[in-house]
Amino acid sequence: MASTTPISQSQSLFKQPKLAASASLSPASLPKSSLSYWNRTCPKKLIGAPPMRAVASSTAAAAEKEKKRYPGEAKGFVEEMRFVAMKLHTRDQAKEGEKPSDAPPVGKWEPSVDGYLRFLVDSKLVYDTLEDAEFKNTGLERSGKLAKDLEWFREQGYTIPEPSFPGLTYAQYLKDLSEKDPQAFICHFYNVYFAHSAGGRMIGKKVAEKILNNKDLEFYKWDGDLSELLQNVRVKLNKVAESWSREEKNHCLEETEKSFKHSGEILRLILT
Repeated sequence: MASTTPISQSQSLFKQPKLAASASLSPASLPKSSLSYWNRTCPKKLIGAPPMRAVASSTAAAAEKEKKRYPGEAKGFVEEMRFVAMKLHTRDQAKEGEKPSDAPPVGKWEPSVDGYLRFLVDSKLVYDTLEDAEFKNTGLERSGKLAKDLEWFREQGYTIPEPSFPGLTYAQYLKDLSEKDPQAFICHFYNVYFAHSAGGRMIGKKVAEKILNNKDLEFYKWDGDLSELLQNVRVKLNKVAESWSREEKNHCLEETEKSFKHSGEILRLILT
């Protein structure tokens, strides 16, 4: 039911000197004669409400707490990607790993040359796709190096196989992302190149010991200081992500598991 109090009467109440000069608008600060009016008109949620300064402080604290939910954010988005990726490693792969291990350690692998060739061919197809898209001339490119390695195998009398399902599937997926989903594509770009520079090199060394008489393939060599090349790419990736919203960044991070899935399927070709 609408209030029957005339507008002129309501206005006169807010002009009373006692109310205007009151330091704290609460029942305790009002004359007894005004309490009945207070109880009728003041919203109950205002009674005993904290000062505005306390509300602002609480809001700021909540915002700060929300910001801390993204590990690595203070160091740049690449660190966020690294944190998520490390969690998907097993404990024997990285101390930060949380994923249960369902495969023997690399040192106990029994690779074959045929399987390794399938791995190299599918890997080249993936790098071809990545290097046709963005971030050209980073110094991390692997496609040309892999071409030299495959030519070496050919010279040794091995038949180079055609790309197989894992490589074809991943390459097509990357091509689609590069055209339609730049945030997701960056996640794969980061994980493929940075994983190869770390765990990939270790795997290559172990495989070479077992089946290649310690042959040092071009796939595991870089022109220039690798740590410097990686740092330059970190800077570029962080720069790109500066313009992304939090939602876009989270979308990129959510793609990490798919990157691990596709890369893992290609890696397992070594054991076939």
